[in-house]
Amino acid sequence: MDTVERVEIVLPGKVEPEGLELHRGPVPRPAAGQVVVAMEATGVSFAEQQMRRGRYYDQPPFPFVPGYDLVGTVLAAGAGVDPGLPGKRVAALTKTGGWASHIALDAADVVEVPHGVGAVEAETAVVNGITAWQMLHRKARVRAGQTVLVHGANGGVGSILVQLALAAGARVIGTASTRHHDALRTLGVVPVDYRSGDVAARVRALAPGGVDAVFDHVGGDGIIGSWRLLAPGGTLVSYGSAATRDDEGSGAWPVLRLLGRVWLWNWLPNGRRAYFFNVWAGRAYAKNRFRARLRTDLTQVFTALQRGEITAKVAAEIPLARAAEAMRLAESGTVAGKVVLVP
Repeated sequence: MDTVERVEIVLPGKVEPEGLELHRGPVPRPAAGQVVVAMEATGVSFAEQQMRRGRYYDQPPFPFVPGYDLVGTVLAAGAGVDPGLPGKRVAALTKTGGWASHIALDAADVVEVPHGVGAVEAETAVVNGITAWQMLHRKARVRAGQTVLVHGANGGVGSILVQLALAAGARVIGTASTRHHDALRTLGVVPVDYRSGDVAARVRALAPGGVDAVFDHVGGDGIIGSWRLLAPGGTLVSYGSAATRDDEGSGAWPVLRLLGRVWLWNWLPNGRRAYFFNVWAGRAYAKNRFRARLRTDLTQVFTALQRGEITAKVAAEIPLARAAEAMRLAESGTVAGKVVLVP
C-alpha cells in the first residue's frame, strides 16, 4: 500500500464545478475496527450539488471531500476485523469522503456486494436504492393494488423508486419531462409532464380518489400540492428540496419549513400521514440499529438488482479527475439515471 498514491477531489468552498481541486497524498492505513477500500465507483448525487452551494443542511465546514456513497474492494483490514473481508467488494454510505481513490471506513459500515453485481451497477443503487427502498417499504408501506405518484421519475432515486413500486404491485404515476416518457411507459409507469402546468389536474384525472402515496423530492411550496393529492389514509414522503437548490441564504431553512409542514399535517384529523425522510435518521442515538437496518435493506436492493426487478440506470461514467465535468452533467437536468465517477 505504501507505493500507491491516494487521489481525492476537494470542495474548497462555494465554487463553480471547475473550482473543485484534485489533491494527492498517501493511502490511509486502517485503524482497529476499520477497513481501507479502493474505490471502484462513486456517484454524483443531489447532495453534492447542494454542498457546493453551501446549502446542504448538515454539511461539514469547507474544505472537505464530497461523495455520498461508494463501491470498492477492501484492500486491508485493521485489528478486530473479519480477516475474510480483504478482497471483497463492498458498498458504503459515507455522506462525505467518497470522491477519493482510497478511503478508511469502519468495517461495520460496509455492506458486501453480491457476486455478479458490478461496481458501477451497484453504485447506482446505494444511496438511491436505500432511499427508495426505505421510503417505499418503511415509511409509505406501499401494497399491491395501490396507486403512487413519484415526482422526478427519471432521476436517480425516482428511477429506482418506480421500479420497486411496480415490483410491489403498485400502479405508478411518474412526473418527468416529455423526453423521458417513452422510457417510463416501457417500464409500466403512467407519465405526466411536470412542465405542463396542470400536473395536479392530470393526476386527479388518473386517480380521482387521490393517490395512496406521493414521493416528493422537490419541496418548496409545491409540497402543498403533493399533500392535497393524497387519498384518505395516504402517505406523503418528502425527501428533498430541489426547488430551492439555487436560492440564497440558509440551507437549513427549506428543510425546517418542510419539517414544520410535516408536523402540522400529522396533527390534522384526516388519517393522512407525512414524513420528511432522512436516510441518516437514528444513526446518532442508535448506531447499531441503524447499521443493521442499512445492511438488511441494502441487501434487499442488491437482491432486486440480481433478480432484474430494478435495472441500473447509468447516465455516464466519468473519471474521478474529471469531477467538474461530472458535476456539470448531473446539474444539467438532461440526464436519466446516475452520473458515476470511476478511478
